[in-house]
Amino acid sequence: MITEDIQVARAELEKGGIIALPTETVYGLAGNALDEGAVGKIYSTKKRPSYNPLIVHIKSADYLSQVACDIPEQAYVLAKAFWPGPLTLVLKKQSRIPDMVTSGKDTVAVRVPDHPLTLKLLEQLDFPLAAPSANPFGSISPTSAAHVEQYFGDTLNVILDGGECRKGIESTIIGFEDGRPVIFRLGSLSLEEIREKVGEVSFRTRSEDHQPTAPGMLLRHYAPSTETHLVEDVLERVKIQTGKKIGLLLFKEAKEGKGIFHQEVLSPSGDLAEAARNLYAAMHRLDNLNLDLIIAERLPDTGLGRTINDKLERATHRDN
Repeated sequence: MITEDIQVARAELEKGGIIALPTETVYGLAGNALDEGAVGKIYSTKKRPSYNPLIVHIKSADYLSQVACDIPEQAYVLAKAFWPGPLTLVLKKQSRIPDMVTSGKDTVAVRVPDHPLTLKLLEQLDFPLAAPSANPFGSISPTSAAHVEQYFGDTLNVILDGGECRKGIESTIIGFEDGRPVIFRLGSLSLEEIREKVGEVSFRTRSEDHQPTAPGMLLRHYAPSTETHLVEDVLERVKIQTGKKIGLLLFKEAKEGKGIFHQEVLSPSGDLAEAARNLYAAMHRLDNLNLDLIIAERLPDTGLGRTINDKLERATHRDN
């Protein structure tokens, strides 16, 4: 059921159920983070492997010490600057957080989402919410209630409808090594914004094995079911794909060429924030067209363009 009534959502969560809810980034599949039964339902509904940890959503930064401990000073600096917002911090966990949430790790990923409906819901709950993206594991993230319904149908009793997500891509995840910030996942918070608050940061955003430090580190993720390629020169790739029904995912301008069936332009004005906001919705539309191939255009590798390229690299058959 799609609804805007947070009391319906609250009732479902308090009885140990799971719901879909909106955030400023993408829609999440949420359950009581302190209830292993609810957490298990999240994993099974998503078909998410147990080695991939979840993000815990809390109502405010004041709640942070109830889920994490030994918190570095730089974490407080970032939380003060960006919460509520698209920042997830990986910190040493409190013992009350089940190991199932953290995939057995002694750290927990935590954030304060910036969406009025979800913040209001969290205020009325006496537990935090574990909430990965509300999509089957590895597929395109949802940025609307309709996307969630398309994925799960009647499997979910409650889909809390908060409209289109205004950021459109996941939160940036930052952990700490020797007290220094490390980016584990590129997201809606740009590298430039982070550096402005804490100076230089290091990167460890890829996980080759089944032991990712944080969500979003696996090499294959955010993927359409349609074969998709990420390239520098879209038209050159179109020329060699003869006889195929092709869709294009473009940054700021449409192309002309034989074989192009449909095009999605992320931002005609060349605005990277707009492109990020439109990315997953455009990928959903292309994936629903029964195309033979999607060709995605690499964006400028700066600001949120860096993040979008990272998402596309994980979603596509990379050969360029």
